[in-house]
Amino acid sequence: MNNKYDVIIVGGGVLGTFHAYHALKLGLKVCLVEKDAFPKGATTQNFGQVVPSGMNVKWQKFGRESLQIYKEIQSLFDITVRQHGTVYLASNEEEEQLLVELRAINSNNDYCSKMLTPTECFNQYPGLQANYAKAGLYFPEEVTVEPRTMIHRLQQYLVDYMNLELITNFSVTYCESINGGVEVHNSKHHKLVAEKVIVCNGNDFKTLYPEIFETSDLEVSKLQMMQTKPQENYLLKGSVLTGWSIRRYEAFAECPSYHAIKANEPEDSLQKKWGVHILFKQAFDGSVILGDSHQYADANRIDDLGFDLDMDIDNFMLQEAKKIFQLPNYDIQHRWYGMYSQCKTKDIFNTTIDKNIHIVTSIGGKGMTGSAGYSKKNISKIFNA
Repeated sequence: MNNKYDVIIVGGGVLGTFHAYHALKLGLKVCLVEKDAFPKGATTQNFGQVVPSGMNVKWQKFGRESLQIYKEIQSLFDITVRQHGTVYLASNEEEEQLLVELRAINSNNDYCSKMLTPTECFNQYPGLQANYAKAGLYFPEEVTVEPRTMIHRLQQYLVDYMNLELITNFSVTYCESINGGVEVHNSKHHKLVAEKVIVCNGNDFKTLYPEIFETSDLEVSKLQMMQTKPQENYLLKGSVLTGWSIRRYEAFAECPSYHAIKANEPEDSLQKKWGVHILFKQAFDGSVILGDSHQYADANRIDDLGFDLDMDIDNFMLQEAKKIFQLPNYDIQHRWYGMYSQCKTKDIFNTTIDKNIHIVTSIGGKGMTGSAGYSKKNISKIFNA
Protein backbone atom coordinates (compact mmCIF):
# COMPACT_ATOMS: atom_id res chain seq x y z
CA MET A 1 0.00 0.00 0.00
CA ASN A 2 1.47 3.31 -1.11
CA ASN A 3 -0.03 5.90 1.22
CA LYS A 4 0.45 9.09 -0.84
CA TYR A 5 -2.23 9.88 -3.43
CA ASP A 6 -3.62 12.65 -5.57
CA VAL A 7 -7.05 12.01 -4.06
CA ILE A 8 -8.52 9.80 -1.38
CA ILE A 9 -12.23 9.11 -1.64
CA VAL A 10 -13.98 8.13 1.58
CA GLY A 11 -16.98 5.88 0.98
CA GLY A 12 -17.27 2.96 -1.44
CA GLY A 13 -20.88 3.43 -2.48
CA VAL A 14 -21.96 4.34 -5.99
CA LEU A 15 -21.31 8.07 -5.56
CA GLY A 16 -17.82 7.56 -4.14
CA THR A 17 -16.91 4.84 -6.63
CA PHE A 18 -17.87 6.94 -9.64
CA HIS A 19 -15.88 9.86 -8.24
CA ALA A 20 -12.95 7.42 -8.18
CA TYR A 21 -13.68 6.34 -11.76
CA HIS A 22 -13.61 9.88 -13.14
CA ALA A 23 -10.51 10.81 -11.14
CA LEU A 24 -8.77 7.76 -12.61
CA LYS A 25 -9.89 8.84 -16.07
CA LEU A 26 -7.96 12.09 -15.48
CA GLY A 27 -4.82 10.05 -14.82
CA LEU A 28 -4.81 10.73 -11.07
CA LYS A 29 -3.51 8.38 -8.40
CA VAL A 30 -6.65 7.41 -6.49
CA CYS A 31 -7.36 5.57 -3.26
CA LEU A 32 -10.93 4.56 -2.37
CA VAL A 33 -11.48 3.65 1.27
CA GLU A 34 -14.55 1.88 2.62
CA LYS A 35 -15.30 1.49 6.33
CA ASP A 36 -16.84 -1.99 5.92
CA ALA A 37 -15.62 -5.16 4.23
CA PHE A 38 -17.82 -4.17 1.29
CA PRO A 39 -20.42 -1.49 0.52
CA LYS A 40 -23.77 -2.28 2.09
CA GLY A 41 -25.68 0.97 2.20
CA ALA A 42 -28.24 2.42 -0.21
CA THR A 43 -26.05 1.41 -3.17
CA THR A 44 -26.85 -2.27 -2.57
CA GLN A 45 -30.31 -1.86 -1.03
CA ASN A 46 -32.30 -0.63 -4.01
CA PHE A 47 -33.98 -1.83 -7.21
CA GLY A 48 -31.07 -1.29 -9.57
CA GLN A 49 -33.14 0.89 -11.87
CA VAL A 50 -31.26 3.53 -13.89
CA VAL A 51 -34.11 5.84 -14.91
CA PRO A 52 -33.21 9.36 -16.11
CA SER A 53 -36.81 9.61 -17.32
CA GLY A 54 -37.96 10.07 -13.72
CA MET A 55 -35.74 13.07 -13.04
CA ASN A 56 -36.16 16.78 -13.55
CA VAL A 57 -34.46 18.40 -16.53
CA LYS A 58 -31.24 19.23 -14.64
CA TRP A 59 -30.71 15.73 -13.28
CA GLN A 60 -31.94 14.00 -16.40
CA LYS A 61 -28.83 15.37 -18.11
CA PHE A 62 -26.65 13.74 -15.47
CA GLY A 63 -28.71 10.56 -15.72
CA ARG A 64 -28.40 10.37 -19.49
CA GLU A 65 -24.65 10.79 -19.19
CA SER A 66 -24.70 8.03 -16.58
CA LEU A 67 -26.39 5.73 -19.08
CA GLN A 68 -23.54 6.21 -21.52
CA ILE A 69 -20.96 5.61 -18.80
CA TYR A 70 -22.67 2.41 -17.64
CA LYS A 71 -22.87 1.15 -21.21
CA GLU A 72 -19.28 2.07 -21.98
CA ILE A 73 -17.98 0.17 -18.96
CA GLN A 74 -20.30 -2.77 -19.68
CA SER A 75 -18.81 -3.03 -23.18
CA LEU A 76 -15.40 -3.57 -21.54
CA PHE A 77 -16.30 -5.48 -18.37
CA ASP A 78 -19.51 -7.07 -17.12
CA ILE A 79 -21.00 -4.89 -14.37
CA THR A 80 -24.50 -6.47 -14.80
CA VAL A 81 -25.98 -3.77 -17.06
CA ARG A 82 -29.04 -4.83 -19.09
CA GLN A 83 -30.76 -2.50 -21.54
CA HIS A 84 -34.46 -3.38 -21.61
CA GLY A 85 -35.87 0.10 -21.08
CA THR A 86 -38.27 1.62 -18.59
CA VAL A 87 -42.05 1.77 -18.77
CA TYR A 88 -44.50 3.94 -16.85
CA LEU A 89 -48.00 2.47 -16.66
CA ALA A 90 -50.94 4.85 -16.24
CA SER A 91 -53.95 3.50 -14.36
CA ASN A 92 -56.37 6.33 -15.20
CA GLU A 93 -56.88 9.35 -17.44
CA GLU A 94 -55.02 11.76 -15.15
CA GLU A 95 -51.89 9.62 -15.20
CA GLU A 96 -52.25 9.11 -18.95
CA GLN A 97 -52.35 12.89 -19.40
CA LEU A 98 -49.11 13.19 -17.43
CA LEU A 99 -47.51 10.59 -19.68
CA VAL A 100 -48.53 12.55 -22.78
CA GLU A 101 -47.09 15.73 -21.30
CA LEU A 102 -43.84 14.06 -20.22
CA ARG A 103 -43.40 12.61 -23.69
CA ALA A 104 -43.71 16.11 -25.16
CA ILE A 105 -41.09 17.44 -22.70
CA ASN A 106 -38.70 14.64 -23.59
CA SER A 107 -39.31 15.12 -27.29
CA ASN A 108 -38.14 18.71 -26.89
CA ASN A 109 -35.10 17.43 -24.99
CA ASP A 110 -34.26 14.86 -27.71
CA TYR A 111 -34.75 11.98 -25.28
CA CYS A 112 -36.39 9.03 -26.98
CA SER A 113 -39.71 7.76 -25.62
CA LYS A 114 -42.77 6.04 -27.06
CA MET A 115 -46.41 5.97 -26.01
CA LEU A 116 -47.86 2.46 -25.67
CA THR A 117 -51.49 1.51 -26.13
CA PRO A 118 -53.14 -0.75 -23.52
CA THR A 119 -52.79 -3.69 -25.91
CA GLU A 120 -49.07 -3.00 -26.36
CA CYS A 121 -48.65 -2.82 -22.59
CA PHE A 122 -50.38 -6.16 -22.07
CA ASN A 123 -48.37 -7.81 -24.86
CA GLN A 124 -45.00 -6.53 -23.64
CA TYR A 125 -45.51 -7.03 -19.89
CA PRO A 126 -46.95 -10.48 -19.15
CA GLY A 127 -49.21 -10.77 -16.13
CA LEU A 128 -50.33 -7.14 -16.30
CA GLN A 129 -53.89 -7.02 -14.98
CA ALA A 130 -56.41 -6.32 -17.75
CA ASN A 131 -58.12 -3.47 -15.89
CA TYR A 132 -54.95 -1.59 -14.90
CA ALA A 133 -53.10 -0.01 -17.80
CA LYS A 134 -54.79 2.81 -19.73
CA ALA A 135 -51.51 3.70 -21.47
CA GLY A 136 -47.76 3.34 -21.13
CA LEU A 137 -44.71 5.49 -21.81
CA TYR A 138 -41.57 3.54 -22.75
CA PHE A 139 -37.96 4.77 -22.62
CA PRO A 140 -35.83 2.31 -24.63
CA GLU A 141 -32.38 3.67 -23.68
CA GLU A 142 -32.67 3.01 -19.96
CA VAL A 143 -31.00 0.13 -18.15
CA THR A 144 -31.08 -1.98 -15.02
CA VAL A 145 -28.25 -3.36 -12.91
CA GLU A 146 -28.05 -5.91 -10.11
CA PRO A 147 -27.57 -3.61 -7.09
CA ARG A 148 -25.92 -6.16 -4.80
CA THR A 149 -23.44 -7.14 -7.50
CA MET A 150 -22.84 -4.07 -9.66
CA ILE A 151 -20.75 -2.06 -7.19
CA HIS A 152 -18.39 -5.00 -6.57
CA ARG A 153 -17.97 -5.61 -10.30
CA LEU A 154 -17.35 -1.90 -10.92
CA GLN A 155 -14.73 -1.72 -8.18
CA GLN A 156 -13.07 -4.88 -9.50
CA TYR A 157 -12.86 -3.25 -12.94
CA LEU A 158 -11.29 -0.11 -11.48
CA VAL A 159 -8.74 -2.14 -9.50
CA ASP A 160 -7.84 -4.56 -12.30
CA TYR A 161 -7.80 -2.18 -15.27
CA MET A 162 -7.50 1.39 -13.98
CA ASN A 163 -5.06 1.00 -11.06
CA LEU A 164 -7.44 2.00 -8.29
CA GLU A 165 -6.13 1.39 -4.77
CA LEU A 166 -9.12 -0.01 -2.84
CA ILE A 167 -8.84 -0.34 0.93
CA THR A 168 -11.72 -1.90 2.87
CA ASN A 169 -12.30 -2.08 6.63
CA PHE A 170 -10.77 1.39 6.83
CA SER A 171 -12.99 3.51 9.07
CA VAL A 172 -11.92 7.13 8.76
CA THR A 173 -12.15 8.98 12.07
CA TYR A 174 -10.74 12.36 11.08
CA CYS A 175 -9.04 14.32 8.31
CA GLU A 176 -6.37 16.94 8.92
CA SER A 177 -5.10 19.60 6.54
CA ILE A 178 -1.29 19.69 6.69
CA ASN A 179 1.29 21.31 4.39
CA GLY A 180 -1.13 21.91 1.55
CA GLY A 181 -2.46 18.35 1.64
CA VAL A 182 -4.69 16.19 3.81
CA GLU A 183 -3.91 13.39 6.25
CA VAL A 184 -6.63 10.76 6.60
CA HIS A 185 -6.61 8.79 9.86
CA ASN A 186 -8.57 5.66 10.69
CA SER A 187 -9.72 3.99 13.89
CA LYS A 188 -6.58 1.77 13.98
CA HIS A 189 -4.27 4.81 13.87
CA HIS A 190 -3.24 4.20 10.27
CA LYS A 191 -2.64 7.24 8.09
CA LEU A 192 -2.98 8.00 4.39
CA VAL A 193 -1.99 11.27 2.68
CA ALA A 194 -3.43 12.97 -0.38
CA GLU A 195 -3.57 16.34 -2.03
CA LYS A 196 -7.37 16.23 -1.83
CA VAL A 197 -10.03 14.20 -0.04
CA ILE A 198 -13.61 13.64 -1.18
CA VAL A 199 -16.02 12.37 1.49
CA CYS A 200 -19.03 10.46 0.10
CA ASN A 201 -20.43 9.23 3.39
CA GLY A 202 -24.02 8.36 2.47
CA ASN A 203 -26.08 8.67 5.65
CA ASP A 204 -23.23 8.14 8.14
CA PHE A 205 -23.42 11.50 9.89
CA LYS A 206 -21.96 10.51 13.28
CA THR A 207 -18.34 9.73 12.35
CA LEU A 208 -16.89 12.53 10.22
CA TYR A 209 -17.85 16.20 10.70
CA PRO A 210 -20.94 15.53 12.83
CA GLU A 211 -21.11 19.23 13.75
CA ILE A 212 -21.68 20.11 10.09
CA PHE A 213 -24.48 17.60 9.65
CA GLU A 214 -26.11 18.49 12.98
CA THR A 215 -26.90 21.98 11.65
CA SER A 216 -27.68 20.96 8.06
CA ASP A 217 -31.03 20.60 6.32
CA LEU A 218 -30.43 16.89 5.66
CA GLU A 219 -32.97 14.19 6.19
CA VAL A 220 -32.95 10.42 5.80
CA SER A 221 -35.52 8.28 4.01
CA LYS A 222 -36.19 4.68 5.04
CA LEU A 223 -37.50 2.50 2.22
CA GLN A 224 -38.99 -0.98 2.53
CA MET A 225 -38.59 -3.46 -0.34
CA MET A 226 -39.04 -7.18 -0.90
CA GLN A 227 -38.09 -9.88 -3.36
CA THR A 228 -40.14 -12.84 -4.52
CA LYS A 229 -38.83 -16.32 -5.06
CA PRO A 230 -37.75 -16.97 -8.69
CA GLN A 231 -40.64 -16.96 -11.14
CA GLU A 232 -40.89 -20.02 -13.39
CA ASN A 233 -41.29 -19.46 -17.13
CA TYR A 234 -41.83 -15.74 -16.64
CA LEU A 235 -39.91 -12.79 -18.08
CA LEU A 236 -40.49 -9.16 -17.07
CA LYS A 237 -38.07 -6.91 -18.93
CA GLY A 238 -36.62 -3.65 -17.68
CA SER A 239 -37.98 -1.29 -15.03
CA VAL A 240 -41.73 -1.14 -14.51
CA LEU A 241 -43.08 1.96 -12.75
CA THR A 242 -46.77 2.41 -12.11
CA GLY A 243 -49.39 5.07 -11.55
CA TRP A 244 -48.26 6.12 -8.10
CA SER A 245 -44.72 6.54 -9.49
CA ILE A 246 -46.13 8.90 -12.10
CA ARG A 247 -47.69 10.91 -9.28
CA ARG A 248 -44.43 10.98 -7.31
CA TYR A 249 -41.39 11.32 -9.58
CA GLU A 250 -39.74 14.71 -10.12
CA ALA A 251 -39.96 14.55 -13.90
CA PHE A 252 -43.76 14.67 -13.78
CA ALA A 253 -43.73 17.74 -11.53
CA GLU A 254 -42.59 19.66 -14.64
CA CYS A 255 -45.75 18.62 -16.53
CA PRO A 256 -48.44 21.34 -16.92
CA SER A 257 -51.21 19.24 -15.33
CA TYR A 258 -49.19 17.91 -12.41
CA HIS A 259 -50.03 20.36 -9.63
CA ALA A 260 -53.76 20.35 -10.33
CA ILE A 261 -53.77 16.55 -10.31
CA LYS A 262 -51.80 16.39 -7.05
CA ALA A 263 -54.13 18.90 -5.42
CA ASN A 264 -57.06 16.51 -5.87
CA GLU A 265 -55.38 13.56 -4.17
CA PRO A 266 -56.72 12.46 -0.75
CA GLU A 267 -54.43 13.40 2.10
CA ASP A 268 -55.38 10.53 4.42
CA SER A 269 -54.52 7.53 2.21
CA LEU A 270 -52.09 4.82 3.31
CA GLN A 271 -50.23 5.55 0.07
CA LYS A 272 -49.53 9.11 1.29
CA LYS A 273 -48.95 8.10 4.92
CA TRP A 274 -46.21 5.62 4.01
CA GLY A 275 -44.94 7.27 0.81
CA VAL A 276 -45.70 4.16 -1.24
CA HIS A 277 -45.34 3.80 -4.97
CA ILE A 278 -45.22 0.42 -6.66
CA LEU A 279 -42.20 -0.61 -8.75
CA PHE A 280 -41.27 -3.96 -10.29
CA LYS A 281 -37.91 -5.19 -11.53
CA GLN A 282 -36.89 -8.77 -12.30
CA ALA A 283 -33.46 -9.91 -11.09
CA PHE A 284 -31.03 -12.24 -12.88
CA ASP A 285 -32.36 -15.28 -11.00
CA GLY A 286 -35.94 -14.67 -12.14
CA SER A 287 -37.15 -13.25 -8.83
CA VAL A 288 -39.02 -9.94 -8.82
CA ILE A 289 -38.07 -7.03 -6.57
CA LEU A 290 -41.04 -4.88 -5.61
CA GLY A 291 -41.84 -1.97 -3.32
CA ASP A 292 -41.30 0.65 -2.06
CA SER A 293 -42.17 3.02 0.80
CA HIS A 294 -40.69 6.25 2.17
CA GLN A 295 -40.53 7.38 5.81
CA TYR A 296 -38.46 10.42 6.79
CA ALA A 297 -36.46 11.76 9.74
CA ASP A 298 -34.03 14.62 10.14
CA ALA A 299 -30.35 13.68 9.93
CA ASN A 300 -29.86 14.13 13.67
CA ARG A 301 -32.83 11.85 14.43
CA ILE A 302 -32.10 8.86 12.18
CA ASP A 303 -32.74 6.42 15.00
CA ASP A 304 -36.38 7.57 15.11
CA LEU A 305 -36.93 5.56 11.94
CA GLY A 306 -36.30 2.35 13.86
CA PHE A 307 -34.54 -0.83 12.85
CA ASP A 308 -37.53 -3.04 12.09
CA LEU A 309 -39.70 -3.73 9.08
CA ASP A 310 -43.29 -2.56 9.38
CA MET A 311 -45.32 -5.52 8.15
CA ASP A 312 -48.41 -3.36 7.66
CA ILE A 313 -46.46 -1.46 5.01
CA ASP A 314 -45.21 -4.66 3.35
CA ASN A 315 -48.68 -6.18 3.32
CA PHE A 316 -50.14 -3.00 1.83
CA MET A 317 -47.52 -2.96 -0.94
CA LEU A 318 -48.18 -6.63 -1.73
CA GLN A 319 -51.91 -6.00 -1.86
CA GLU A 320 -51.44 -3.13 -4.28
CA ALA A 321 -48.86 -4.98 -6.40
CA LYS A 322 -51.30 -7.83 -6.97
CA LYS A 323 -53.78 -5.34 -8.40
CA ILE A 324 -51.21 -4.49 -11.08
CA PHE A 325 -49.42 -7.75 -11.95
CA GLN A 326 -50.48 -11.37 -11.66
CA LEU A 327 -47.10 -12.99 -11.10
CA PRO A 328 -46.74 -16.79 -11.12
CA ASN A 329 -46.00 -16.49 -7.40
CA TYR A 330 -45.87 -13.84 -4.71
CA ASP A 331 -43.85 -15.97 -2.31
CA ILE A 332 -41.40 -13.61 -0.65
CA GLN A 333 -37.83 -14.81 -0.06
CA HIS A 334 -36.25 -11.55 1.13
CA ARG A 335 -37.49 -8.41 2.87
CA TRP A 336 -35.27 -5.46 3.77
CA TYR A 337 -35.09 -1.73 4.16
CA GLY A 338 -32.61 0.74 2.76
CA MET A 339 -31.80 4.28 3.80
CA TYR A 340 -30.64 7.23 1.77
CA SER A 341 -30.05 10.83 2.73
CA GLN A 342 -31.18 13.94 0.90
CA CYS A 343 -31.35 17.71 1.33
CA LYS A 344 -34.63 19.45 2.02
CA THR A 345 -33.69 22.59 0.09
CA LYS A 346 -31.01 21.43 -2.39
CA ASP A 347 -30.59 18.53 -4.77
CA ILE A 348 -27.25 17.37 -3.24
CA PHE A 349 -25.06 18.27 -0.26
CA ASN A 350 -21.69 19.60 -1.44
CA THR A 351 -19.38 21.64 0.75
CA THR A 352 -15.62 22.27 1.01
CA ILE A 353 -13.43 22.42 4.15
CA ASP A 354 -9.94 23.95 4.14
CA LYS A 355 -9.88 24.04 0.32
CA ASN A 356 -8.90 20.39 -0.09
CA ILE A 357 -11.60 18.40 1.78
CA HIS A 358 -14.82 18.08 -0.18
CA ILE A 359 -17.97 16.55 1.29
CA VAL A 360 -20.35 15.23 -1.35
CA THR A 361 -23.37 13.32 -0.09
CA SER A 362 -27.15 13.19 0.19
CA ILE A 363 -27.89 12.64 -3.48
CA GLY A 364 -31.24 11.21 -2.42
CA GLY A 365 -32.98 8.62 -4.56
CA LYS A 366 -30.93 9.78 -7.57
CA GLY A 367 -27.81 7.79 -6.64
CA MET A 368 -27.92 4.80 -8.96
CA THR A 369 -29.08 6.93 -11.89
CA GLY A 370 -27.30 10.24 -11.37
CA SER A 371 -24.00 9.46 -9.64
CA ALA A 372 -21.94 8.54 -12.71
CA GLY A 373 -22.85 11.71 -14.61
CA TYR A 374 -22.74 14.05 -11.62
CA SER A 375 -19.37 12.71 -10.44
CA LYS A 376 -17.82 13.50 -13.81
CA LYS A 377 -18.78 17.16 -13.49
CA ASN A 378 -17.76 17.36 -9.84
CA ILE A 379 -14.34 15.79 -10.36
CA SER A 380 -13.70 18.22 -13.23
CA LYS A 381 -14.66 21.11 -10.97
CA ILE A 382 -12.51 19.95 -8.05
CA PHE A 383 -9.43 19.41 -10.21
CA ASN A 384 -10.10 22.27 -12.65
CA ALA A 385 -9.99 19.76 -15.50
